[in-house]
Amino acid sequence: MSKNIATMQALVLSNINELRLCQIPYPKTGNHSVLIRVSAVGICGTDFHIFSGIANYNTNKQGHPIALTQQPQVLGHEIVGVVVEVGKEVRDLRIGDRVVIDQGLNCWSQQQSLCEYCTSEDSHQCQYYREHGITGLAGGFAEYISIPAVNAICIKSGLDDVQAVLTEPLGCIIHAEARVAKTRTRYGLSSLDNWRQAQSVLIFGAGPAGLLFIQYLRNVQKYEGLLLVSEPNPIKQKLAVEFGAEVTDAIGNDLVEIVQEKTKGRLIEYAIDACGAGTVMASLSGLIRKQATVLLYGYAHAGVDLSILNNLQFLEATLVCSTGASGGFDADLRPTTYRKALELITTKQIEVASWITHRYPSLESLSAVFNGEYRDRNYIKGILTLKE
Repeated sequence: MSKNIATMQALVLSNINELRLCQIPYPKTGNHSVLIRVSAVGICGTDFHIFSGIANYNTNKQGHPIALTQQPQVLGHEIVGVVVEVGKEVRDLRIGDRVVIDQGLNCWSQQQSLCEYCTSEDSHQCQYYREHGITGLAGGFAEYISIPAVNAICIKSGLDDVQAVLTEPLGCIIHAEARVAKTRTRYGLSSLDNWRQAQSVLIFGAGPAGLLFIQYLRNVQKYEGLLLVSEPNPIKQKLAVEFGAEVTDAIGNDLVEIVQEKTKGRLIEYAIDACGAGTVMASLSGLIRKQATVLLYGYAHAGVDLSILNNLQFLEATLVCSTGASGGFDADLRPTTYRKALELITTKQIEVASWITHRYPSLESLSAVFNGEYRDRNYIKGILTLKE
């Protein structure tokens, strides 16, 4: 198939705020790879950050970002598709299989001896790590993508493509909670001997990440304590309440007063930044207990300087950073975290359909969301859908 098609359509980010529909080379399929026809892609906050120039994770050997004008990018890393071509050495996938993609290339993906990170179930920190849609490798905003077969997880149910797209974001939440569990903190949600069970959790933001965190804490981790969400949008507030949280739209000193009231003066033991707003970091020291656990999940903390860390240091808060859907590997070398996330969505332990608010039927139609539609009060999660 690929021999007959020289190029394909893709949405290319050639400079900050400059997306163009282009013809790019058709991806090649290696012996251990599969070619995927893209059917659905989630639009992530990270895509908006890279588009607007807030972030750029395609770096050189010195760790400095490579300008988009030098290396344009094809974004999109929450990918579902259909196998249309199978490499000669691939035995466990067939043409026509529907798959969720792990967009991160780890040691197994690249046929390397396992590095210390892949060995410790931190595959998104792999020594040889590369990532489609984020670190320069072409992502899902294209007609086709070629990936190692071990990065494709079969969808064995009738789950539709649009909901299956949320596998990657949910995998990131699973990994984030695993990072906290691995970290020696004073407060957590586990019953480990070195932890004190947190009585209060505060989540900043009820966007896609916040809504997934609420459900994961309540439905999977069985957390029964105070789960307070700070969110100004009434539509997101309603969803947060439906999923089991208490909600406030207060900020600043007003939020401090509410937290003091809800916790009877104890303050918050476990805070989750699920939105990446600079104001969150600036307000944390007045909201958390000494030696509280703070999970930094959201990115792009613009508008604050490093002096905000002074008071957090004084409180000896444990700051836990998390990125990606890292995890271990199953017997077939595929990522455990993605499989778990897919199962939770398939069995409806995690509900995603009600907050997928926007669908985009073509690559061209994505210009609307990147030109500002994601700022609309009704927007929560957008999905690109492509027909054959």
